[in-house]
Amino acid sequence: MRARLAMMAAATIAANAASIAAAQTRPLGADLERFDYPYPIRWFETESQSTAVRMAYMDVAPTAPANGRTIVLLHGKNFCAATWGETARHLAASGFRVIVPDQIGFCKSSKPKGYQYSLHSLATLTRHLLDRAGVGPVTLVAHSTGGMIAVRFALLHPARVSQLVLVNPLGLNDTLAEGVPYADLGTLRAEEAKTDASSIKAYQLRNYYHGEWRPGYDRWVAMLAGQYASPDGDIVRDAQARLSDMIQTQPVAAELPRIAVPTTLIIGQRDLTAFRGGTAPVPAKVRTVPQAAEEAVTRIPGARLVRLDELGHSPQVEAPARFQSVLIEALGPR
Repeated sequence: MRARLAMMAAATIAANAASIAAAQTRPLGADLERFDYPYPIRWFETESQSTAVRMAYMDVAPTAPANGRTIVLLHGKNFCAATWGETARHLAASGFRVIVPDQIGFCKSSKPKGYQYSLHSLATLTRHLLDRAGVGPVTLVAHSTGGMIAVRFALLHPARVSQLVLVNPLGLNDTLAEGVPYADLGTLRAEEAKTDASSIKAYQLRNYYHGEWRPGYDRWVAMLAGQYASPDGDIVRDAQARLSDMIQTQPVAAELPRIAVPTTLIIGQRDLTAFRGGTAPVPAKVRTVPQAAEEAVTRIPGARLVRLDELGHSPQVEAPARFQSVLIEALGPR
């Protein structure tokens, strides 16, 4: 009886914590209409799958003598273009032009009803955005899910990519082949229905930041939770479920040997991310991002691996100065 009461008390505390988090979450709109980005937003309007869409992006001019190079920063699934703000500022101060888009389905960009998300479509839309921005070959610096999009972009358009820098990317291993059960859209939507500030923070604390939370991370939790908490939050939940289906079914692992551009992997070694690995019968058999990167670097022609031993999934957020130093070195002579 005493154990049962303890369990009930724990459940009540958890429920109260979740309700408090939800009450404290400021609705920001499905397209983050009420969330400020570090630079002015521009819009790329086009059509995809017979639907009008628009991509939000920042185009940051060099604040030091221009070196003639353009860097494109691609965000991950639980991130937005805004999370690249400090990196963009540092790159601009080093003479680079920096373009930072929100992919379709994410953040400030369109989330079309019934859209079939694929790495091909997102890479193609990104190429069209760069065409409109009038840039030639670019360096792609891509984090997490953005790394999958960047690899697909480099495979589809190698002449448009001068260099590839992958920061704790997903897709280097096939998690379904490693034992993660396939989740259909109904299952993924049910999971998204449970997402709020508390669950976002708990997931990131464990997987991204190895149990060490800092107040600066709260802004990014509020950014994500604010989309879900909005009156039109179901639009976000549906898009995120469809994007999860894209991630689980479209790994780039098998195609790594076809990458034909100079590639650097920057990997925070304390990252525990293994996409949906916790649902596997034997979670330990599903490789984390750092584990998958050790094999991946041997399969990408000429690639090199930079290990950040003390950092996790988001080194650009966790230790901006350290990450920026490593990134500038990876980019090579200016």
